[in-house]
Amino acid sequence: MIKRIAAAIVGIGVAGGVGFLAYAWYPAIAPVAPPPPSTFTAAQIERGRVLAAGGYCAECHTRTDGVRGVELAGDYKMDTPFGAIFSSNITPDPETGIGHWSEAAFKRAMRKGISRDGTQLFPAFPFDHFTHMTDEDIDAVYAFLMTRAPVHSVKRENTVGFPFNIRLEQAGWKLLFLHEGPLKNNPNQDAEWNRGAYLAEGLSHCSACHTPRNLMGAEKASAPYDGAPVDNWIAPPLNEHNPTPVVWTEDEYFKYLRFGSAPLHGSAAGPMSPVVHGGLSEMPESDVHAIAHYLAEIDHASTRVSNDPKAIEWAMKASMKDLVGPQVNPNAKLYAGACAACHANAGPQPIEGRPDLALNNALWLDEPTNLFQVILRGIGTTEGISTVSMPSFYHSFSDADLARLATYLRATRTTLPPWTDLEKKAAEVRKTLPAPPVASSH
Repeated sequence: MIKRIAAAIVGIGVAGGVGFLAYAWYPAIAPVAPPPPSTFTAAQIERGRVLAAGGYCAECHTRTDGVRGVELAGDYKMDTPFGAIFSSNITPDPETGIGHWSEAAFKRAMRKGISRDGTQLFPAFPFDHFTHMTDEDIDAVYAFLMTRAPVHSVKRENTVGFPFNIRLEQAGWKLLFLHEGPLKNNPNQDAEWNRGAYLAEGLSHCSACHTPRNLMGAEKASAPYDGAPVDNWIAPPLNEHNPTPVVWTEDEYFKYLRFGSAPLHGSAAGPMSPVVHGGLSEMPESDVHAIAHYLAEIDHASTRVSNDPKAIEWAMKASMKDLVGPQVNPNAKLYAGACAACHANAGPQPIEGRPDLALNNALWLDEPTNLFQVILRGIGTTEGISTVSMPSFYHSFSDADLARLATYLRATRTTLPPWTDLEKKAAEVRKTLPAPPVASSH
């Protein structure tokens, strides 16, 4: 009897293993000759260009560390808890890119995360979002990519260690976390909301950065848009858990996503800058409105704005703290000398392009990461609002200075508990940045 039970268990295991292999295995799709540009219409290519911008293809497929790579030629470094993953070349180069990929092969990669040769792709490529795109949109992106100039470029090898580097395991990940197919319209929402959901959850994959990940690297279904670390920054919550005292309304979202600055919250910097200026700026204004409409519903903005006038009034008063009369607090003096000229707002509303720090995400998050990033990096004229910049204080402030400034601002511009280990955290953030050149005195 025991032998029969054991044999049955073994049989079930073998059958399960065979079934999984059948699920996980995909054949290669035969290579094709690179299609001539005349294969596609001008309208389809242009549509694909706009969609590729809205999906941030260039941002994730262009090397930025060290010597900047050629656009879309891959080798962008993505640091993950499992090791570094380098993006692929998506120019139509036959040897190192997707020149031999058919439309069917490209669509399979977007829908299922399977390469042309049948290899399982890592979910660092957000196929779990792109799977929701329509066939028409995927075909347009293909038309755009296949009409770019081919670039011969070999990416660096991934550093994902054993056993996570076993590609077959990705099939198990997909079995758990990939929900294939187009999004269905929500009949309880209007057309703009449904369009925004399609863009945010599919093409523009907003939650890929703004939702925390579980131990397997998948987005936590229980915490959508709760915020998460990304590229040495913190992508703040986009839901009602965003801690800033003023609500992100549809109007604030639209201005931020379209122009790079929300008057009541601040400017787009770091990883969000290319999302706005290299991506969403190319999309139709109606689409950006739709994303803003969708996100505002996620954070229940319409039911939470009643306290905003009081919060703005409080912030304006906090903005001027320690700036009138004699001051003996050395931390306040540091702020007054380095920051107040741009960030002091006498009210009644914040000044566009000079965000009030009492309303800014960077001061209200659980960690000072974003505050230190902005102070050390500065904000260039191609970030935030065009032509408006903030200088880098990388060489001007020591880690101790950063800690003093963060301590002061957290205490005087928020109502939250103080941050801890600030000098150590400042040093950690500094290590993630290349030192900017020192301005010449000649």
